Amino acid sequence: MTVVYPAIFTQTGDKKDTYLVSIPDLDGATEGHGLADAIGMAKDYVGNALYDKSVLPPARAIKDIDVQSSEFAQAGPSFVSLIDVDLEAFRRIEKSRNVRRNITLPEWLDDMATAAKINVSAVAQSALKDRLGVSR
Repeated sequence: MTVVYPAIFTQTGDKKDTYLVSIPDLDGATEGHGLADAIGMAKDYVGNALYDKSVLPPARAIKDIDVQSSEFAQAGPSFVSLIDVDLEAFRRIEKSRNVRRNITLPEWLDDMATAAKINVSAVAQSALKDRLGVSR
């Protein structure tokens, strides 16, 4: 399911070409360096804000968004654009990201792995995949 929400982009005029992004229907904000990065950050914000929601907040029509009402209105010139996110694709991507887990090893084993330059995370992933019968 693809969702579409209006976002207000405000260019600050700094050396990093920063755009502040307000997403009023989700009571959220983000920023990016350059317009492409700002759009990507806005998509990430929308995806994360709606990731586990079964009922989605309604999105206003683009014509109903007033750039002067943005929390960043005084930071520079602003415009409104629509942000679309395929929530099903976003959820699949998010689930495929790595997560950090701590494991406990005897110190002697950790010392040997370090000396042999073995990536303990890669070995743990391989062992878990073998144990669970996962091939991806």
